[in-house]
Amino acid sequence: MPTMPAGSILLGSTRAADLTDWYRRVIAPDHAGDGPIVLGELWLIIEQREDVSEVNPEPGRSILNFHVDDFDHYQAQLDSAEVTWIAPPEDRPSGRFGTFSDPDGNYLQLIQLHG
Repeated sequence: MPTMPAGSILLGSTRAADLTDWYRRVIAPDHAGDGPIVLGELWLIIEQREDVSEVNPEPGRSILNFHVDDFDHYQAQLDSAEVTWIAPPEDRPSGRFGTFSDPDGNYLQLIQLHG
């Protein structure tokens, strides 16, 4: 059986418009228009929900990873947006990693793997 391809991820938020604005400004500044935010092959859909808490109570449960070829470039982009670093960028045996959060407390990682 073939592997199912991932197409999108849904983030539920009590303040979807604000969270969408943050993702467009910080993560996808080239994004234009309404609807899903296209992140390479993955679409990010942010939906207004009243059945979720204002801040993610378990942000380490699911982390959206951004694999990049130029860590310093994207770190500068994130720093200029004044993101909150949960685990500041650091070198590890497999590459460079940094974990930051969105306004709802969800974790995201910037990753540049060696090799």
